[in-house]
Amino acid sequence: MLHIRNLSASYGPIQVLKNCSLHVDQGEIVSIIGANGAGKTTMLLSISGLMGSISGQIRFFDRSIKGLSPDKVVGLGIAHCPEGRQLFSPLTVYENLMLGAYARKDSDTIPQDMERIFKLFPRLKERIHQTAGTLSGGEQQMLAIGRALMARPRLLLLDEPSLGLAPRLVDTIIKTIVELNQEGMTILLVEQNARKALEISHRAYILETGRIILQGRASDLAEDSEIKRAYLGKDYKDLSER
Repeated sequence: MLHIRNLSASYGPIQVLKNCSLHVDQGEIVSIIGANGAGKTTMLLSISGLMGSISGQIRFFDRSIKGLSPDKVVGLGIAHCPEGRQLFSPLTVYENLMLGAYARKDSDTIPQDMERIFKLFPRLKERIHQTAGTLSGGEQQMLAIGRALMARPRLLLLDEPSLGLAPRLVDTIIKTIVELNQEGMTILLVEQNARKALEISHRAYILETGRIILQGRASDLAEDSEIKRAYLGKDYKDLSER
């Protein structure tokens, strides 16, 4: 589905990604794991057309999307749920969701898709006329994911969906990601909560200072002693070695 080869990206003179290659097959959840500043968000921005200074290849269903504008990328079936949610705070829940469907031409099916979002996130239906800026952090994240889904993507890019959420809400978001995948959604997930990401992913890539240093099945990476030490935390390592 998605094939990236030798991708490099820079902010001015600072190179953030260095010859990165990865792929995502249809029906997978693939995670990109790494510390702050590793280049994870830049990877997603490059795919969605929001990062201009890039080299290498990005192909979606064997079509080059490198250099396409973000609206063209959305039109091909890639939706990006950004870090920090990036909602339109003065607009209502309903208006934010409708903006997610702005590029669609099948307007007759939009109401049923909105009902699907409300089934996933019942709280959004309860707050349909409430402005996005007055929602809780968890509700805002639900809305950000819902807005991306309203584009009817074939590939969903999720950037730090659990960031800043209470543990109970993290579990809700993670459960929703799994449910979406079980329904057939392909997902490329950037997530600092490496433990949660590896639990639900089919495969994962480890990104360190702009380079992919390791890749493989998520279950294998979760058992790697170096990954445990670097990304899963001391407690996780100690428990696994008792």
